[in-house]
Amino acid sequence: MDRGRRLGRLDLVRIAADLRQARVGSGLALTTVGDSVGLSASQVSRIERGLAPSATVIQLAGIGAVVGLDVRVRAYPGPDPIRDAAQLRLLGRLRNRLHPRLRMRLEIPVVQGDDRRAWDAWLDGFASAIGPGFTSQAGPRMGDLAVEAETRIADGQAFLRRTALKMRDGGMEAVLIVVMESRANRAAVAAMRLVAPDTFPVSPRRALSALAAGTHPGGSALIFL
Repeated sequence: MDRGRRLGRLDLVRIAADLRQARVGSGLALTTVGDSVGLSASQVSRIERGLAPSATVIQLAGIGAVVGLDVRVRAYPGPDPIRDAAQLRLLGRLRNRLHPRLRMRLEIPVVQGDDRRAWDAWLDGFASAIGPGFTSQAGPRMGDLAVEAETRIADGQAFLRRTALKMRDGGMEAVLIVVMESRANRAAVAAMRLVAPDTFPVSPRRALSALAAGTHPGGSALIFL
């Protein structure tokens, strides 16, 4: 939350400065802009100085339109969302399917440094080090397996892109995706497999059998639990 508020304040100050510069450059008075968007001159002035944290996107976009700017808002990949109780229960069901020698750790950073992304879980202790590995600034950890736990897949293509980026940046050749059993998730995964049929080459049965035996699945897999 602290990071989100900080980024929000920085964006508001940046947009405010852009709006003021554009208004002054176009020779428009505060009252003219305010009348156009249904705000008082003092309200527009506060927005321009970054002193109106409650300013809406619609208000900012309206002021921008009057002074010749397009104010747009976009979301970018950032830190992973906070796990909820359902996700923890899902990881618990996975833990129950593992061989006793396998160790599960939570929230393992994808890479070292300022990158805040993390794998939901990390499995190590496999019977052999043969199989996909992991390489980061911390050095190689061969034979381990990253885990992503999804309670609801709202956008399958966005999920695939996010996972592919984490695998690329973390140097992973394989990942285990654990999805909560539901009709909606089944439909989302079916659509994902139509778009990218080779993303998860290891079958769920083979992956679960390998994990129960304490061996590495040998590739990416998606399982329902």
